[in-house]
Amino acid sequence: MCIGDMGYDTDPMDDQTQVPGAAANPALAALATRLPPHLWFAVSAVFHYLGPAFAVLLFPHVGVLGMAWLRIATAALIFAPLTRPWRTFARSDSRTRLLLLAFGTCLAVMNCSFYLALERLPISLVAAIEFVGTIGVALAGLRSVRNMAALAVAVTGTLMLIDVKWSSDPAGLFWAFLNGALFVGYIVLGHRVARAGAGNGIAGLGAAMAVAFIVVLPIGFADAMPAFFSPPLLLAAIGVGICSSVIPYVCDQLAMSRLPRASFALMLSLLPVTATLIGVIVLRQVPGVRDCAGIALVVAGVAFHKPANND
Repeated sequence: MCIGDMGYDTDPMDDQTQVPGAAANPALAALATRLPPHLWFAVSAVFHYLGPAFAVLLFPHVGVLGMAWLRIATAALIFAPLTRPWRTFARSDSRTRLLLLAFGTCLAVMNCSFYLALERLPISLVAAIEFVGTIGVALAGLRSVRNMAALAVAVTGTLMLIDVKWSSDPAGLFWAFLNGALFVGYIVLGHRVARAGAGNGIAGLGAAMAVAFIVVLPIGFADAMPAFFSPPLLLAAIGVGICSSVIPYVCDQLAMSRLPRASFALMLSLLPVTATLIGVIVLRQVPGVRDCAGIALVVAGVAFHKPANND
């Protein structure tokens, strides 16, 4: 999952101080400022749903919750030496630690519900439901006719995508809407963690990943066990974790550190399209005419809404 446009307060003119990990890795900071932020977003847009699409292919081998466990474990182990989450916790006050615990718990349950939804529903529908929630956050932060219209358009598109799923797969819709609700929680909690001073965006994310790993440890470990006895399967699962929770998260932070929030919000409208294209290419989930119309409405709603505290 990527951090939405309401996730963090950033100043697009303050490149050097806002680039994640700049102090620890000057080379990364130089690369981040040399490449256009739109390029970072494009990379994120590709991997945002590419990783989960490949995860669906691994469900028969390690189970849904096992795949969620492997994804979070991979990300947590990669972020740990880079962000040193124990230092983030040690330097934070009690309120920030509680926020980090809530942030990580939300992240763990959100990833599990996301995969449980993908097991039953097309990836384009899960993505559409997810992004309706981001518009809802914008509406709560900035009540305007424009945002109400954007939300109405996006909800209409989502209802078109849902179609007969209300009766045919209510469980899948439950997990998809739970994922969407937790995605909103992820945005709000991530914003509060950043404002509480828990390091830069990547440092807070690394600490949250460590918490998420602890939360998910007893949930999916048993299902993930087959991967430890099959090197090809384990490598594939690690690849999914990198594609799902490392590359897009880091690229999002590098893009958001230099893009005005309105621009980032507009570019988010491309993600439901990306999800649909990846669903077609990787999972052979070819949308019909009604589905394409619904996706177009969701994209229009995301593109038209105005983020809260717009830069």
